Amino acid sequence: MVTMFRYSFVLVLGMLAASPAAAASWADGLFEELSKDFGSVPHGPAQTHHFRVKNNTKGDVNISNVRVSCGCTSAWAVKNRLAPGEETVVEAVMDTTRFTGPKTVTIFVTFDAPAREEVRLWVSANGRSDFAVSPDGFAFGQVKRGGTPEAAVTVTFYTSGVKLTEAKAESNYIKTTVTESKTTDGTSSFEVRAKLRGDVPVGKWYSDIWLKTNNGSLTQIRVPLNVEVEAALSVTPEAVALGAVKVDGEAERRIILRGVEPFKITKIEGLDEELTAKDSTEESKQVHVLTVKLKPGKAGVFAKKIRVFTDLKDDNEVDVKVSAQVAP
Repeated sequence: MVTMFRYSFVLVLGMLAASPAAAASWADGLFEELSKDFGSVPHGPAQTHHFRVKNNTKGDVNISNVRVSCGCTSAWAVKNRLAPGEETVVEAVMDTTRFTGPKTVTIFVTFDAPAREEVRLWVSANGRSDFAVSPDGFAFGQVKRGGTPEAAVTVTFYTSGVKLTEAKAESNYIKTTVTESKTTDGTSSFEVRAKLRGDVPVGKWYSDIWLKTNNGSLTQIRVPLNVEVEAALSVTPEAVALGAVKVDGEAERRIILRGVEPFKITKIEGLDEELTAKDSTEESKQVHVLTVKLKPGKAGVFAKKIRVFTDLKDDNEVDVKVSAQVAP
């Protein structure tokens, strides 16, 4: 997941500055951020944010409870117990059908290990009915690294004279454009397009597109973006379990390599007299089938890793683990 710039809201900062709050606790330090301002949002679509949590301590931590100050918002921890170095998220969802105008909700995250502590998170939004966004956000789904996919939303204003003046992405990996699509009496519509760069990092991540208008009361319109970027080269399965094999017996499995463009397999490391691999083709193709064969010479646990190299420009190699239980 790529870390993006996040907006915080002034009200919360003012409250914190004015109150005699204690210094940040060890539990506060587990969170990447403590607040999220969704800005002006249309009435209807749910607003979702993931508060990232990382156990940066030397022992296990446990989230025992997550509760909210308002029924218009729900929140939960995707994973409760974290070993050192592990991560999770506290997912917060605001139901914009439940309020109109400015709304701030407190999320209480309680820890009971290694000690009892409570962290307060805040989500804020300004619910409005004078504009709409369709669909609710830029949902790219799964995409291959190296491609430059695009997605679009339509923003409609129901107040005469309102125009979009800018669409700004939180990440440099996203390029945006704004085009006025139609204008009628009292209504105007704009198409906002988001395009991913080909070098966007692999992983599942979330970002926001922030829209500006010529209307002073609509200073921030947030449109969420989510995408899962797969590597330019992928292998299925990543681990080959051959099960029980007898000495001097044979076992084989097929694995599939997929690329964003046609490629050739140039080399495979980790093979020997016991473990071999054969490519289904010597041609340049987007899909290759490797037949991995094991003919063990001694009993025991067999565990090895092979590395497959290709002529792709980026992400051009993958590892495959091969295991078996060899019986006499």
